[in-house]
Parts: sequence; C-alpha cells; structure tokens
Amino acid sequence: MVEKTILKALAGETQAVPPIWMMRQAGRYLPEYRATRAEAGDFLSLCYNSDLAAEVTLQPIRRYGFDAAILFADILLVPQALGADLWFVTGEGPRLSTLTSQAELDALKPTDAIHETLNPIYETVRILSRELPSETTLIGFAGAPWTVATYMIAGRGTPDQGPAHALKDENRAVFEGLLDRITDATIEYLAMQIEAGAEVVKIFDSWAGSLKGADFDAYALEPCRKITAALKARYPHIPVIGFPREAGEKYIGFAKATGVDCVALDSGVAASWAAEHVQADGCVQGNLASSHMVTGGQALVEETRAIVEAFSKGPHIFNLGHGITPDADPENVALMIETVRSGK
Repeated sequence: MVEKTILKALAGETQAVPPIWMMRQAGRYLPEYRATRAEAGDFLSLCYNSDLAAEVTLQPIRRYGFDAAILFADILLVPQALGADLWFVTGEGPRLSTLTSQAELDALKPTDAIHETLNPIYETVRILSRELPSETTLIGFAGAPWTVATYMIAGRGTPDQGPAHALKDENRAVFEGLLDRITDATIEYLAMQIEAGAEVVKIFDSWAGSLKGADFDAYALEPCRKITAALKARYPHIPVIGFPREAGEKYIGFAKATGVDCVALDSGVAASWAAEHVQADGCVQGNLASSHMVTGGQALVEETRAIVEAFSKGPHIFNLGHGITPDADPENVALMIETVRSGK
C-alpha cells in the first residue's frame, strides 16, 4: 500500500493536505548549502562528490521536512558524459563546447559510455536512499532533450534559444540527430537513477515554451513520450513528472499524450485554469511564483492558500512554478510550508 504522500498524489489520490517540495530546494538561498559548496570548491566538484551532493540534498529535508528530496545534480552532466566540454563561469553560469555539425554529432560518445562519468551521481542516489527519512520520497531527474540541446548548440544559456532554433531550421538532420542522442542517454541515465533508488523521476524542459505549434509536439512532447514509455516498460511502478515550462495552452493533454503521471506547472498559468484543463487528466504540481520566496508577507500566504484551494478537488503536489532563487529568504519558505500544512 502506498504510504508516502507524494506517491499517493502521483497515484491519483486527492489528499486533504497536499504534499510539498520545492524546485532547487537545495541551493544558494541556504547558508548550509553555501558552506558545503565552499568545501567542495566549485559547482561541478559538488555535483560529482557523492557524499557532499547527498549532504546538500538532505539539508532542506532536515530544515523544513519537505515530503520529497530531489537529487542534487545538474541537467548538463549528460552532455558532459556524452563528451561535451563543460565548465561554469562564476556569476554567469554554464559554458559548453558547441555542437552544430554532423562531424561534431558523430564525435559524441556512445550512450553506454555515459555511466563512467555519471557513476558518482548514482552513488549519491544510493546514499540518499539509505539516509532519507522513511516518509520522504526520493526524486531523480534529468533535463529534457530540447532544453539540453539548446545549451549544447549555443554553448551557453540564451534568452530566446535562438541558436537551437536556427540549427533546427537550417540543418534538421543534425538537430534531430542530437535530440535522439540526448533522448537515448536520458533514458539510460534515469534508469540508472531508478536502479540506485529513485522512487520518482522528473523531466525538466525549462525552455519548452519557446517551441510553438508542431515544433512543440515534435521536440518537447515526443521526446518526453519516448523517455516515459521506455522507463515505464522497465519500471512500470515508477512515476514520471513532466515539466514543459511555459507550455501555456500546450499543458492541456500533455499527460495523456506523453504518459507522464503528473504535469508540473509554471506560475504563468492560473491555478483555476489549470485545475479545469490540466488536473482533469491527473496529478498536477505547482505553481506558486518563486518571487514570493523573496517578498514573503501576506501576499505569499494568500497566493499559497488560493493555489491549494484551486487544486483541492484532485491530486496535487504543492511546489513553486520555477526554482527558488538565491535571494530568497529561508523564513519565507517556512511560512509557505506552514500555510500549506495548517490549512489556514
């Protein structure tokens, strides 16, 4: 019998108090995270140090008692495992070697070679599986192929994913070949996380919103469907959460089309609208604006209550609409949790 509240929601159960976790809940807004990152030396060293990555994953669970912990890692570890150069520039974010040609695509490592690089991540999952409280669900994750591809093509984050759109339009064969390679690697990466103890996996498509019309269906929805189907074939009881951020109207029907057990929502859609059009198909996750974790106050309380109420007639996991930001106040996180759990 399912006991963990997150797993109950993902199985379609409506609960009086929704379970709660928070995207990027292990992060720079917490002083204990900053101390551990300093000990690791830099961001990538923290990701690949299994003991320290497990420690920062556990920190928000100790502090707040969230209903789930999400593995501390980064979506760009998969391109690195495929052979891309990856480094982080302080204050600016990730940088990668670019991929825009067939020769560069052909130079990527085969899918079965990724585990050599990613083994420390699986060890982090094993540690967490042992050390998390028995009531806390362990979530693994990966970036969606489109979002990961946007970084691999441009070599960095971009405001409009322009380089990826350009490659899609100018060399469809290389673009689709890259998405296929990322899709295959993501299936194996998530499968190994499940083997190591992940109880749920989440697919983050942070830039899905820049895909429109048929492109959204082909390059956001279809890769998510492929990954979900492959994982369900091997692990039929492991739930999958999909997050096609800023999908707007394309959130409608996403769960049925992809097979995911839950659709995570950004804060750009109204909870009342999503309850009618998205939650009708099953569990939803979200969708408090991250800015409330900075500003706090009565507005945080009122918006939190409104979201809980809007989704109260179906399965719901309370979360933010995007990751918590480094300038957030830890006290506001506590206020959000208290508001959700007290029902007041």
